[in-house]
Amino acid sequence: MDKFTAVTDAVGGSLALSALVATIPLLTFFIMLLVVKARAHWSALVALAASILVASFGFTMPFDLAGLSAVRGAIYGLVICWVILGAIWFYQVTVLAGRFEDLRRTFDRLGGGDLRIQAILIAFCFGGLLEALAGFGAPVAITATMILALGVKPLKAAITVLLANTAPVAFGAVAVPIVTAGDVGGKDPHVIATIVGHQAPFLAMFVPVILLFILDGMKGVKDAWLPAFVIGISFGIAQWITAATPAYNLTDVVACIVSMGAAVLFLRFWKPRGVEGVRERYGLPSQSEEKEALPAVRVWMALLPYLIVVAIFGLVNLNAGLKAWLKTVAIKINIPALSSRLVTKDGTPVKDAPYTFTWLSNPGTLLIISGLIVAVVYFFFNEKGRYGFKFPAVFAEFGSVIYRMRWTILTIASVLALAYVMNFSGQTVAMGTFLAGLGTIYAVLAPVLGWIGTAVTGSDTSANALFSKLQVSAAENLQHAGVSGATPELMLAANTTGGVVGKMISPQSLAIAATSVDMEGKESDILKAVIPWSFAMLVVVCLLVFLQTNILSFLVP
Repeated sequence: MDKFTAVTDAVGGSLALSALVATIPLLTFFIMLLVVKARAHWSALVALAASILVASFGFTMPFDLAGLSAVRGAIYGLVICWVILGAIWFYQVTVLAGRFEDLRRTFDRLGGGDLRIQAILIAFCFGGLLEALAGFGAPVAITATMILALGVKPLKAAITVLLANTAPVAFGAVAVPIVTAGDVGGKDPHVIATIVGHQAPFLAMFVPVILLFILDGMKGVKDAWLPAFVIGISFGIAQWITAATPAYNLTDVVACIVSMGAAVLFLRFWKPRGVEGVRERYGLPSQSEEKEALPAVRVWMALLPYLIVVAIFGLVNLNAGLKAWLKTVAIKINIPALSSRLVTKDGTPVKDAPYTFTWLSNPGTLLIISGLIVAVVYFFFNEKGRYGFKFPAVFAEFGSVIYRMRWTILTIASVLALAYVMNFSGQTVAMGTFLAGLGTIYAVLAPVLGWIGTAVTGSDTSANALFSKLQVSAAENLQHAGVSGATPELMLAANTTGGVVGKMISPQSLAIAATSVDMEGKESDILKAVIPWSFAMLVVVCLLVFLQTNILSFLVP
């Protein structure tokens, strides 16, 4: 059977025309979602069909290979769904145990009674910690449900967690995106981490203030900008310092702990304004109407599930030996017709064609293990029946979550199928190569490549795997053109940081957020709300990267 090698000028022998045609599947998805207002799974399926047609008729990929590429992508999509399923079921265990109200009141205490600060602590600090240890959609799924528990409306909760899941993404899953950029680009990941650590903090400083605006408008910003800025600036400083050390893979862990500690300490000396006003606007009882103070044991039991998650993920991801052993327990999935016929220009099989599902070390499995531990603890320590908890209900809830997620599973599987068809056929690389060939202006546009890659795949790691070699090549061309500050390491960092602000608009992220806040079918509403912020942050990153090639070159090692 004929082998296939992706090329970037497949359409009429023109790179520009090929790049233009390659945008059709993405445009189809967003038009279906925003203009036609179709549900996310229908939008994804139509866009998938468009990608297969473009691959076959535009990029000359055999139709059967395009279909097999879609199957390969859908398999990975189901793995992502496993993570989301684990995250949502894990949260439901705490709900079944009746600790829901205790958790809300615990964060009420941590946030000085201010719902807005509580939401920032959960979405930005705790979500960042989950991103640091787990990634793969788990932070959005878990923190969205927690913020709902505070009384935040579903749409605002979804927007809040998507915007919060920006600054921590580059160092997510113990800095896997940065390690990937270094491996694929052939550069030192420590240097890349240092540069990203001089970019991401400029976002981190202002994200908590933006979250205030989302949660309570300008009134919220006026009332609570100071603690929000303390959270952002402490996170950014910790990120800046830690990223430049050999322990750069722990950057987000350190930054989240420092920022949460700074917030709690600051709130001991500064009392939020307008607390009762915001509670009234959200339809919550006033602080004076709250019940008696929670005993310490109930506070710890409310926080226990999340402490267990941090402990388990920390144990696995920070213990190289244990992580390596867990990865030996795997399911190898190979599609011979795909892996034998899909080859690179030098004739070697494309590396991503086979897939190994390391299920025991997968974040979804670790979340399920965490949930089972929590269930056992809650079953035996129920304060003499105060918290009624029936163990069989835990397993019944798992089936219930699968049923509620059925359309989300279809959406994510279709979106990843779309991404793999675009990747294997050459569509994504055609867009990237066109951008990289724009000359000296590319010094400004380098982050756009990461933004596109993450928007398509939903993963900063995948965006780096796709475009790191391209970024290095573009950097060398820029240096030959006289832009000496455009080093390969800077372009790799730009790809990573650009991906950070593209994650919030990826179909995968939208589907996760919508499912977590019970807004399935309303992904378009979430997208409309977050896309202006994504564009605005992308402009900031592009400007910053450009300045780092000249007047801010001292920020590049």
